[in-house]
Amino acid sequence: MTKNIFNIQMRFRGGSVLLATYLGASAMLGGPAYASGLPSAADAHGAVYVAMGDSYASGAGIEPMVSSRLCGRSAVNYAHLVARDLGTAEFRDVTCAGAKVADFGAPRIGENDETEAPQYDALSADTTLVTVGIGGNDIGLVGLAISCFRAVYRLGDSCAAQNKSNRGDVYADKIAEFAGAYGEMVEEIRRRAPRAEVVMVGYPTFFRTGGCPLVQPMWPADANYLQARIEQLNAVMKEQAAAHDARFVDLIESTRGHDACASPDQRWLEGPVPVDPSAAPLHPNSAGYVNMANEVLATVQRSN
Repeated sequence: MTKNIFNIQMRFRGGSVLLATYLGASAMLGGPAYASGLPSAADAHGAVYVAMGDSYASGAGIEPMVSSRLCGRSAVNYAHLVARDLGTAEFRDVTCAGAKVADFGAPRIGENDETEAPQYDALSADTTLVTVGIGGNDIGLVGLAISCFRAVYRLGDSCAAQNKSNRGDVYADKIAEFAGAYGEMVEEIRRRAPRAEVVMVGYPTFFRTGGCPLVQPMWPADANYLQARIEQLNAVMKEQAAAHDARFVDLIESTRGHDACASPDQRWLEGPVPVDPSAAPLHPNSAGYVNMANEVLATVQRSN
């Protein structure tokens, strides 16, 4: 989600993978089969699809990239797979690593004066479909995850205990306070793209109950705390989607058993040191994006 994590990932990655090659080999690697041929939510001859969001939406630099390193958009992120399957007439991917909801209305400026236009600018009156995955950077979930990784036998308070007190829960309170920003975002998308179906995409399962301290160095209480905050953010996103007549893609159930604790051939979300060299730390890998595309397509199909 954040630029720091994205920059770490850039050092792990080597080489490139053609889209067709990856999709053909996905089943052999234990990844989800890509579901092609699902009907679109709009007539493909006139469909205009805009993809918005943070690094979980952009693909966090997985090769082949189709943007500058500032945003790290991948040709195999879920939006590209969805656009290809729907056969959209026009596809605008403006997802960007490190993005927050507040950034949608302002340019992003990176190192070497790299600049990306505000994501809202991609919307227009002819837009028929918008997917948006956002919120993790607003809450600081990657920073929370980093603070929770530690030597399993290290002494001291867990990060869960550090964020809870008789005055409340730091991250739970942040998420509750942030809820209204989702509704405002949907309304702004509707103002700029009144014909569009808006689909909000949640975050996947990061840890199973109790985590896996010997695989990913995080105490069980901290793994449970981090997962609970991810699910709370998803729940807020879902509530706001329903309140503002948008769709919500729940990734929690489809990614259970494919979290950072899973064996490498079943893992769709990486830990701090990715097993899949094409993926960013603490982000989905290529197989994870195939699953995300399938879930988005299923949601679009149900709304058709």
